[in-house]
Amino acid sequence: MTLEEIKHQLHIYNKAGKKMFVTSSFQTHSIPLLHLLSSTGIPIDVLFINTGFHFPETISFRDSVVKELGLNLIDVRPAITKIHQRDNAGHFYFVSDPDYCCYLNKTQPLETYLIAYDVWINGIRAVQSAKRNKMKTIESAPFNTIRFHPLLDWSDQQILAYKNQNHLPDHPLDIKGYKSIGCVPCTRKFDLKDERAARWFGMNKTECGLHTDLISK
Repeated sequence: MTLEEIKHQLHIYNKAGKKMFVTSSFQTHSIPLLHLLSSTGIPIDVLFINTGFHFPETISFRDSVVKELGLNLIDVRPAITKIHQRDNAGHFYFVSDPDYCCYLNKTQPLETYLIAYDVWINGIRAVQSAKRNKMKTIESAPFNTIRFHPLLDWSDQQILAYKNQNHLPDHPLDIKGYKSIGCVPCTRKFDLKDERAARWFGMNKTECGLHTDLISK
């Protein structure tokens, strides 16, 4: 979608009285979407799924971006405390059952917001993975929520061009060579072309569940 098409679709939702939120991991490539949304003047809440396992640099970067763009941030936290996120052997689920860890810390907490909102905007792009390449710009999510993927067909070059044109900042770990930044235990630094390969390295896993479980089949 072009910038004009994205803004047009957002104004359609807003005129229809749709309550909207966007989720963001606050990585470098996440910032163009936040900047674009903030420029529309449409009230769109920004949800940060705070698992409690993020890099300190991510939290600091998030706070600086929120201040710079004037975003209405909502810190989404899991209902299950970390002390109860261990298996019978005492290991954190991110070691023994990463899918369940993602469910407790990401998928389950977001379900509450899907019930309360009409449109979920997120910045997934087709070039990021085979799974995302099969998605459509507008999909259905649970609880009659609309999933809107405005940047689905954007290339890495388009993201970089938008970032440079608007003088948007880099995540401090991106500058150090991280390709995809998530929770500390499940993020590795590798010089790989596939940015998702640095997440859950060594496991048969490339998605946390937000884009597999929270989409109508």
